Amino acid sequence: MTRAKIRTATISAMGALLAGVVGGPPPQLIRRGAPQSGPSKAQAPAANPVQSPKATLADFAWLEGRWQGAWGPRMAEQEWVGPKAGVMLGVFRLIENDKTLVIELFALLEKQDRIEFRFRHFTPELQPWEQAGSTVLNLATLIPPNAVFENPVDGQPKREILTQIDAGTYVLRSEIVPSAGESQVTEITYHRQK
Repeated sequence: MTRAKIRTATISAMGALLAGVVGGPPPQLIRRGAPQSGPSKAQAPAANPVQSPKATLADFAWLEGRWQGAWGPRMAEQEWVGPKAGVMLGVFRLIENDKTLVIELFALLEKQDRIEFRFRHFTPELQPWEQAGSTVLNLATLIPPNAVFENPVDGQPKREILTQIDAGTYVLRSEIVPSAGESQVTEITYHRQK
């Protein structure tokens, strides 16, 4: 897999991007207009909902801890540090055949008027993939169990949706809308690790 393909696929792998674990459903890469194999667990909420003005990082405290998911032959790992001083921090690693493909650093930041989801990808040698800095998505809606973050600048990714299934499972859905080419939707189901 080329670096460009990995970057597109992991642009919000968070680690953003991924689906299915042992005993779970197979990973999905859905292209807009292509048939889907059953309903998605992480559907976007109804059109035009309004973000709760009271959303805080405490609403995301359930993410604290270690998570693991599978994306085809690749293993996705995340670790979140709980909210403190207006920030939640995290790290992501994508592994295939005992080789690290990408590392991602991410943060949820509580601003006065919004919550931001920022991330940046690195090689295993910590060389940044994005030359312009971190990607920023803003919390658009928080209607449990869904938290929808949107990118106001471009479509790389355009939308990230976190859906909490239960205390030990959540789905991360990433919608990538490139300026040219087909849009992609990637989902990964993460399971809490002990």
